[in-house]
Amino acid sequence: MEDSECKLPSDAPEQLLIKSQDITDPSYGCDPYKRDIETLLEYGVINFDKPSGPTSHEVVSWVRKILNVSNAGHGGTLDPKVTGVLPCALGKATRILSALLTAGKEYVGVMYLHDKFPKKKIERVFKIFTGKIYQRPPLKSSVSRRLRIREIYYNKILEIQGNHILFRIGCEAGTYIRKLCFDIGEALLSGGHMVELRRTRVGNFREDDRLITLQNLKDAYTIFRMEGDERYLRHFIFPAEKMVEHIPKIYVRDSAVDALCHGANLAAAGCCYIDARIKKDDLIALMTLKKELIGFAIATKDAMQIYKAKSGIMATIKRVFMERKTYPHWREKKSQ
Repeated sequence: MEDSECKLPSDAPEQLLIKSQDITDPSYGCDPYKRDIETLLEYGVINFDKPSGPTSHEVVSWVRKILNVSNAGHGGTLDPKVTGVLPCALGKATRILSALLTAGKEYVGVMYLHDKFPKKKIERVFKIFTGKIYQRPPLKSSVSRRLRIREIYYNKILEIQGNHILFRIGCEAGTYIRKLCFDIGEALLSGGHMVELRRTRVGNFREDDRLITLQNLKDAYTIFRMEGDERYLRHFIFPAEKMVEHIPKIYVRDSAVDALCHGANLAAAGCCYIDARIKKDDLIALMTLKKELIGFAIATKDAMQIYKAKSGIMATIKRVFMERKTYPHWREKKSQ
């Protein structure tokens, strides 16, 4: 059972304000979960179960070869010995992976303390390492060893057996758990190190939600290609939109979609539903009424100001993912 206090940023619920209502034309676009399998293979994401041994880069390379896709990428490096959730984006969906940086990550691990301590003392030190902490990346890391701030959302002891501590931690992307274990040991004036680690969540990608191994992925793809049965493969490929589920959104009417695809900014007249969590200068996702991702934008006002606005620019476009002419230009639509 999930601890009610163990919340990641991605757990914040969507709160929609209805600015205006419109009906989407079924002739254009498509519900992301109803896309055909070939489209999903070029614009989807897999909740992959990384095994111990290979690097994240090697795993992604194998996924790309198994599925015969042009490109693939992962949502956060795991050390070779670390196992667990590794979102793998396929084809054009790799451009959306940056959205996962703000989603938060969860790990379950075992650390070893070099001396024995009372449980209450260990819990007090764990509590100190919650919230915003300073951390310097370890010697063996892919980034420069500059002191930086990372946020620990929760840090819970699950079990203590002798010198071994089983813990669950929710943290910001870029947090080094191995270094955190070392720092906790230092704070106890004893020393400590990480023994084992498994990632259980990356935002809304969870360990219990269609997690797939390399072998099962190979079998599912073989069944699809050899027997024409896509059910198994489809079950394990999410649409790319799953990577932005946690990001505040504005849902826009059909007539505004193509203009946005051409790089236009979002005007008040194009807004239908607005996430109440939006603050000025936030990164937001622009969505169609069919819940397709159009692109990323920067909000120029907060949610209530957007809700009340009758004119003006509500968001400036930052990056577009939807292909042009997926929806007709509003002039074309009007002439039909």
